Amino acid sequence: MLNQPFFPDVVATAQMGKDLADALTARGHRVTAVASRSIYGQTGATLPARQTVADPAGPGVLHIHRVGSNIFGKRGVAARLFDFGLYYALAGWKVLTLRPRPDVVISFTTPPYVALLGVAARWLRGARSVYWVMDLYPDVGVAGGVFRAGSPLTGVLEALGRFVIGRSDAVVALGRCMAERIGAKGCRTDHLRVITVWDATGVPPPPAGARTEGSERLRRAWGASPSDLVVMYSGNMGLAHDAATICQAMGLLSDRADIRFVFVGGGKRRAAVERAIAAAGLTNAAYHEYVPRERLADSLGAADVHLVSIDPAYAGLVVPSKLYSVLAAGRPVVYVGPAGTEIGLTIAEHGCGRAVANGDAAGLARALAELADDRAAADALGRAAAACVPGRYDRASCLGRWVELVEGIGAPRR
Repeated sequence: MLNQPFFPDVVATAQMGKDLADALTARGHRVTAVASRSIYGQTGATLPARQTVADPAGPGVLHIHRVGSNIFGKRGVAARLFDFGLYYALAGWKVLTLRPRPDVVISFTTPPYVALLGVAARWLRGARSVYWVMDLYPDVGVAGGVFRAGSPLTGVLEALGRFVIGRSDAVVALGRCMAERIGAKGCRTDHLRVITVWDATGVPPPPAGARTEGSERLRRAWGASPSDLVVMYSGNMGLAHDAATICQAMGLLSDRADIRFVFVGGGKRRAAVERAIAAAGLTNAAYHEYVPRERLADSLGAADVHLVSIDPAYAGLVVPSKLYSVLAAGRPVVYVGPAGTEIGLTIAEHGCGRAVANGDAAGLARALAELADDRAAADALGRAAAACVPGRYDRASCLGRWVELVEGIGAPRR
């Protein structure tokens, strides 16, 4: 498994990678992760170069090899490219010299195009190459303004992305919208799979409208009364998310003392949200740090409604993993973004929330006010959210699809 962040990192891709490794070791497989010695986004080699994690639930073993260091962290594009390059070189050497020879290499998307190492292992070591598309490149870079559409550089990167997709034995998309984008890049239909990410908590939701003791403690710490509608945005608030519409809606609801906005996490748009809160003098909104994964269920359950958003430029390029943990918590989702994304389709199919278009701050404010005024309706949406998880978005079901893929594709080549 190839990804810069991995256990014990708390970013979503690290957590999903560890879950998949656990599912495979539980089946008796030997799993090796090649990751960075740095916590994602931080500088310095703070993690050990080697670690072995025995799985008490199964006979397999997880070996973690960590290479390099984030020397510059997130100080700019050039700095990140240097850190990416160091990881490429050291991880590439590790993949090509690792013993025993891998039968399957699962490549994530941090750093971009790390799946080239998976393709190299396919050619040079006879491994099967699986490309797990967390973010679609170079499209994400174009959407974020890092690359210019139609430029020679973007053309080269597009060709590189199509090369990786075309040379992988399997390509896994996070949603139907992403699968369409990957298919348009020439991926063979029989090589393309859609496996959503899953509930990261693994904890059954309390009855509709109920809260755990841990959730109640968090609400009190956030200054929310029992009757307040707590609206939460949990996780990364990055460039792919629509912070502007959310901030405008908060301003429209500034006189609703019974509606409290809670942001938990970080991301590149966090500072903009905090500036908007301060500029408007909002007393019903605040930002808080990430919570450990073992407390995630309590954190998500402390909210009455959850916000999920996608900037239209990123539709089909990313799929926020927070959605599935929110559904499993039995809480309704209010989604800000294009209707045709995996999130929009999920809400429409299961009736587990509300959806508003990007820029419709009045519509978002209205949807939240209606849920604050009709708690029975909010509870009904929460029950629909919890009901759609089993067999679709729970950890066992999604990881079962992954195990089936890996074991089906992983017959050794000699």
